[in-house]
Amino acid sequence: MTSRRRDCQRIRSGESATLKTLRKPRQQDLATIAGYASESMIVLPQWMRLYFYGMHGVTLDIVLSSVRRFLNGNDFKLLGFSSPYLCIVHSLTHFILEKIYLQKKCFQGRPVIFHFVFYPSLYIGLQILIGNIITLTDSLKVISVTQLVIHYILSLYFTNVFHKGFLRLQYICPEKRIRTKPAPEKKCPSGLPGILRFVFFGMHGFLDEVVFTSIFNLFEKSDRTLSGHTSLWSFLMYGSCSFVVEKLYLHLHFKKGWGMWKRLPIYICFIYTWEFSWGLALRSYDACSWDYSHYPLNFMGLVTLMYLPGWLCLSLYQDLLSNVLMRVVCTKDECTLDTGINGRPVLKKKTAL
Repeated sequence: MTSRRRDCQRIRSGESATLKTLRKPRQQDLATIAGYASESMIVLPQWMRLYFYGMHGVTLDIVLSSVRRFLNGNDFKLLGFSSPYLCIVHSLTHFILEKIYLQKKCFQGRPVIFHFVFYPSLYIGLQILIGNIITLTDSLKVISVTQLVIHYILSLYFTNVFHKGFLRLQYICPEKRIRTKPAPEKKCPSGLPGILRFVFFGMHGFLDEVVFTSIFNLFEKSDRTLSGHTSLWSFLMYGSCSFVVEKLYLHLHFKKGWGMWKRLPIYICFIYTWEFSWGLALRSYDACSWDYSHYPLNFMGLVTLMYLPGWLCLSLYQDLLSNVLMRVVCTKDECTLDTGINGRPVLKKKTAL
């Protein structure tokens, strides 16, 4: 009897040991999966932030210069000016302003001093310094009271609106998401809300127009300043057009399974129809900023097949942008940049001042 009891105890102890060994790997697997899931969402990569900062700076240039031009001459074409040089300068400037904004943790309990005194002072000083460097004049450029007021208003916009919203954007790292769970079925992903994607496409349209016109002026007028122009109407045109083309991409690619070369003709037909419709409507109010009458293969001076290669390239690039935007999400909490393992940036929630 005693021997049987000992054998039963040994069997039970062996079974419990095997159960423990079976449970441990499962717990470790869950821990690793949870770890990968928490690390799959990171701050926007540095190249992406610089790209967005440059695009946002060009947008401010276009808005300010077009408003100034409209006030001086009531020009309903609403032309604004910028350049690729300024795009690079804006990228670096915004990057510095981001670092300054993150220093608001040093002003705990004194948010008014930071948001209305410290940050605006540094912003205005930085803008004056950059303005003098760009002009490259021997004498120091003095700005007017009106420009000071505009700089102060822009600094309040940056510290109270722009940075707070931008730091809520996070990026889903595709490599880590693959390790987190098996590849899902092919379905439409979700990313930024529609209104934010519309704004992104509108600002990107400004950048496209400035780069194109600056290169055009370089070869036609030998303008080495690379000054480019666009219209405020382009924001609505490019924003709405790219938004619809993105919807076509999601439907045709993820639901229909159509390849790139099968989708391109639909993209091009829609783009030309959109450009012609907008041009026809703006021309009736003397607000159309383009005229292709001197180009061959044009129709009513509003569209031309000469720009077909450019629209093809932008259509291909549009799908790449859509794929990137689908990995960008907007969270409720403001996050700051922190350094994790091996110097990689990680998310760190921060309470608003």
